[in-house]
Amino acid sequence: MNIEKISQGTTIVLKLTGWLDTQSASLLEEEFNTLDSTVSSLILDCTNLEYVSSAGLRQFVTIYKKMKGNMTLQNVSDEIMSIIRMTGLDKMIKSE
Repeated sequence: MNIEKISQGTTIVLKLTGWLDTQSASLLEEEFNTLDSTVSSLILDCTNLEYVSSAGLRQFVTIYKKMKGNMTLQNVSDEIMSIIRMTGLDKMIKSE
């Protein structure tokens, strides 16, 4: 998985490309941990995200909690959104 970070003031966009699975979930965690405390909101751009495993969903939840709800999933494919809905995460995490 590749992650591109884009700063927009106090908002950070992380563009995710590839598979977010057991092997790559730690990359998202590491990238999130590099953000400083001035970041007020986070957007995970999923335009090029092809697959999310339970480990990836766990990272979404962990980051959502650390951001105190100020996280949005953007451009989520229908396949990934159906997984998010099945788990009930769509009721917690905002998506556009």
